[in-house]
Amino acid sequence: MKKRLADYGVQSERVLWKGKGPGAFETELGDLESRLGLTTLDKAIHWAQTKSMWPDTFGLACCAIEMMAIVSSRYDIARFGMEAFRSSPRQADLLIVSGRVAHKMAAPLRQIYDQMLEPKWVIAMGACASSGGMFNNYTVLQGVDKIVAVDIYVPGCPPRPEALMEGIIRLHERVQAGIPPAYELRGVAS
Repeated sequence: MKKRLADYGVQSERVLWKGKGPGAFETELGDLESRLGLTTLDKAIHWAQTKSMWPDTFGLACCAIEMMAIVSSRYDIARFGMEAFRSSPRQADLLIVSGRVAHKMAAPLRQIYDQMLEPKWVIAMGACASSGGMFNNYTVLQGVDKIVAVDIYVPGCPPRPEALMEGIIRLHERVQAGIPPAYELRGVAS
């Protein structure tokens, strides 16, 4: 939990006026931060995280073909710095679960997720990964969010590569906004 500066005993005018609107100094500067290229360390870290997000391949069914297509020249995921699909979970920080997850695959999926370094993000690609899809039976897990914390859901059966790109862009927007990963916001059943 982050503490406010006032909780540490800092009694400056800027700290005491926080939340009561911009002060004279902020009003005078305006959008100087964007004009001069100034930033905070948090914003720089979030920007760097979005430009070096390496996905882990976890393709289970027909959605995996669409996931493979985003590396091609037509969609070119390299413009996001994500062209290096990692086969080792220790080198990846984004897990794209594409396709239906059978109950037998739940334990290996959770093991791969646990081996990933923090911060880590998860995209559930397709209807089967998101909710079990049309397979409402005893063999298919009804949503991958039962075993891992999912950040972005990409709908479709199978979703087009454009939809996955949209999900990746939405994930980048979340990271740059400073929204913590899903495992920090909510837990999952173990």
